[in-house]
Formats: sequence, C-alpha cells, structure tokens
Amino acid sequence: MAPNSSLTADRSRVRVRRGRSRSSPRPQGGWGVPWLYLAPALVVLGGLLVYPIYQLGLISFFQYTQAQVSGGEPTTFEGFGNYSALFSDSQFWQVLVATVLFAGACVVSTLAVGCALAVLLTRVRALPRLVLMLAALGAWATPAVTGSTVWLLLFDPDFGPVNRVLGLGDHSWTYGRLSAFFLVLLEVVWCSFPFVMVTVYAGIRAVPSEVLEAAALDGASQWRIWRSVLTPMLRPILTVVTIQSVIWDFKVFTQIYVMTNGGGIAGQNLVLNVYAYQQAFASSKYSLGSAIGVVMLLMLLAVTLVYLRLLRRQGEEL
Repeated sequence: MAPNSSLTADRSRVRVRRGRSRSSPRPQGGWGVPWLYLAPALVVLGGLLVYPIYQLGLISFFQYTQAQVSGGEPTTFEGFGNYSALFSDSQFWQVLVATVLFAGACVVSTLAVGCALAVLLTRVRALPRLVLMLAALGAWATPAVTGSTVWLLLFDPDFGPVNRVLGLGDHSWTYGRLSAFFLVLLEVVWCSFPFVMVTVYAGIRAVPSEVLEAAALDGASQWRIWRSVLTPMLRPILTVVTIQSVIWDFKVFTQIYVMTNGGGIAGQNLVLNVYAYQQAFASSKYSLGSAIGVVMLLMLLAVTLVYLRLLRRQGEEL
C-alpha cells in the first residue's frame, strides 16, 4: 500500500505543477513590446541616418549642379553616368589610393600608440596615471580645427618651435607631399589615440589578475603576455576600436583641409572626403560629390563586413 500511496502523491504533485504552469501569466504583446521601446531610437536614426543616405544615393543618379539648384535647368536622370565619369577619372583613382594608404597608416599608428599607453597605465601609479588620462582626454576633447591650427603653429617654418629644436631652419612641412601627410598623420593620431587607450585600458582592467600572474610566473615577458594572453582576451574590444578607427581615419576631412590648405599644392594631399567637397561645392557638381560619398559608404561597409566575417570564421564572439 505504501508504494501505491507515494505514486499517487507524486502524480498529484505533477498535476498541481502543470496546473500552475498553465495558469502562470504569459508576457503580453509578443514581439511588439520590444519594438515599441525601440521605436523612438529608430525614428531618430531614420531621420538622421537613413533619410540622408537615401537622398545622397538619389542625387548621385541625377544631373544636379548649380543650374538645377537655382532652377535654371530641369533635373535630368543620369543613371550610372556620374559613376562612369567618376571611375574613368584618373585623379579619382590616385586620390583613392592615397586615402587607403593614409588611412591605413593612421589606423596602425593610432592602435599602436593607444595600446602601448593603455599598458603603460596599468604599470604606473595613481598620480601619473591621472595626469596621463587628463592629458589624453584633453587631446580627445580638442576640436579638430583647433588641434590642426595648433599643430601648424608648432611646425611653422618661421615661428614654430619644432624646427628650432630639430635645427631644420625654415623647412616647410606642408610643401612636400609625404611630409604634409606625415604632419597630418601626427595630428590625427594625437586626437584619436585617447579613445583606443581608454577602451583598451578598461578591457585590461577587466582581465582577472590571476591570469596575468600565472603568465608572469611561467616566465612570460611583457610582450609575450600582451601577444599570447591579453590580445586573445581583448579581441572583441580591439575589433571595435579597429573598426571605429578605420571609419574615422578613412573619412578625415578637417585635418587635411586645414593643414594642407584644401588638399596641398596641386591637390597632392587630397583624400576622398576633401575631393568630394571640391567636386560638390567648389565645382558645383553636387551629383558627382554624392557619387563619391556613396562609393565611400560602400567601401566602409565592405571593409567592416569582411573584417567581422573573418573574426566569425576564427570563432570569435562579438
């Protein structure tokens, strides 16, 4: 009798649990509730991002110059005519190559400086760390126009202190193509490395200290710890800062425009953003400038997607 009574009791408990699970309240609204919360942000993104991109792409398919803006001539549909004219222009390809090389140098330099200083922050005491953080954040908060002007004054051939310290006399850094690009690169790295430094430093602080102590006890050097221990653990963070740096450095405009006076002598320091500005506003070819903007957008999307796909193949969770 005892086993039968226990079996009956177990069945009654199962029935009670099933009854409770059936009577428990279910979330109302299904998938509609999350979308209601996201609706305000989606509306803002649609107004600030989607609609301008749509207008940019639309203008690139029309003949849209100053004559159409003033109403003197009707707007005509060109299809891919603007893109054909753009791809057949040899200057566009020269500017594209210069932009890719310059952006790549800026990204590598920014990541190297930012990661090195992030490691340094973990090695110094509180007061030097605070001073370095404040100095870096000050550079980060400086407007691009102001920072570019300050760097021009520092490297001025007549009054700049850099030439005096280096004994270069009246050497002009913005006259030569490579030296002008190098000067702009220094300014870009100066105003970009704080983001990498702060982000990577926060990631390093989140790594358990036991892991680093175990690596040190095994005889690993600092470079070995960074390459074999920290880099794999910080790969998601490094992915974010790399993509952000690629986007920012590929779209550099202010530094080039201010420091090289609109693209350098005979356009020797042009990048795609400045080239698009010249075509759209200096030459009033708004449709051609829009086509350059669309090409830049597609290139950045392609680079980002390829980079993320490579990380996915390596089994990284982002």
